[in-house]
Amino acid sequence: MLRAVALFCWMLFAPTLAFAQVELSFYGGVQSAPASDVSVRNDPVIDDQDFTQSWEGRSFSAPIYYGIRATRWQSPTFGYGLDFAHNKIYPKDDEKADGFDVLEFTDGLNTLTVNAYRRWPNLLGDVSPYVGGGVGVSIPHVEVTSGTSRTFGYQVTGPAATWIAGASYPIDEQWSVFGEYKGTFSSNTADLDSGGTLATDVFTNAVNVGVSFNF
Repeated sequence: MLRAVALFCWMLFAPTLAFAQVELSFYGGVQSAPASDVSVRNDPVIDDQDFTQSWEGRSFSAPIYYGIRATRWQSPTFGYGLDFAHNKIYPKDDEKADGFDVLEFTDGLNTLTVNAYRRWPNLLGDVSPYVGGGVGVSIPHVEVTSGTSRTFGYQVTGPAATWIAGASYPIDEQWSVFGEYKGTFSSNTADLDSGGTLATDVFTNAVNVGVSFNF
């Protein structure tokens, strides 16, 4: 996994004779998540069960929701790159299924995806709309406590996907600002320290604002 990411980063920043522009972006915003089905299996401490859990994002509570993106624009209209998003989900109104003391992904429900982008430079005056999407992995910080079972740590729990639509506006030749909608799907099967698994597929929705540096 780390070798694949390193190779992709080398490809992203390697020099080329063709048109190439590298863009580093940093964003935050308001992120939420609808309810998802949760399944617990084969755990000696937590009974097998299926339930629906309601979630909320609490984007501005520490640790805050944020994202980092590196994009290589191969042409004025097409680019590709890596996107890391620090999504978060808490039980809505702190209401959890019976038997759980802690059930959350707050540091966070992280995703790392390889994305492709299409943009339309200066389509609306100086404004450049864009769309994008990609696939990758979910790397959440799993926080589950029930009785003597306590799981607290990062895991690679399954595949992830993202889709994006937004627009950017230049401040000068190197800096720009942007706003966008960003949706994320992650399929998570987490190993519990007491021996079982907890599985849930989560969608998140975010309205982001950010800044980009081009070189």
